[in-house]
Amino acid sequence: MIKYLENESLDDLVKNGVVLVDFYADWCGPCKMLGSVLEGMDLNVIKVNTDTHNELATKFAVMSIPTVLIYKDGELKDKFIGFRSKEEIKDILKNI
Repeated sequence: MIKYLENESLDDLVKNGVVLVDFYADWCGPCKMLGSVLEGMDLNVIKVNTDTHNELATKFAVMSIPTVLIYKDGELKDKFIGFRSKEEIKDILKNI
């Protein structure tokens, strides 16, 4: 399931299960490529537009996009920066 962050609390959205938080921008080519990969997977994804939620990008020290934070039951478990294939994402999630 992919959800675009609007006015919700990010902390509330990541507190249950495994959730990927995808920091992206509409103008970013690698973000679009990663978005297509994530749409094709059965994952809980919260997409955070860095242009409209720059305070969150600053809070999480997002310096490059796409940046994906991986939470399990509210705890940050891992993070990756840049495009990853479906297989690479599956491998990362095996260790969560």
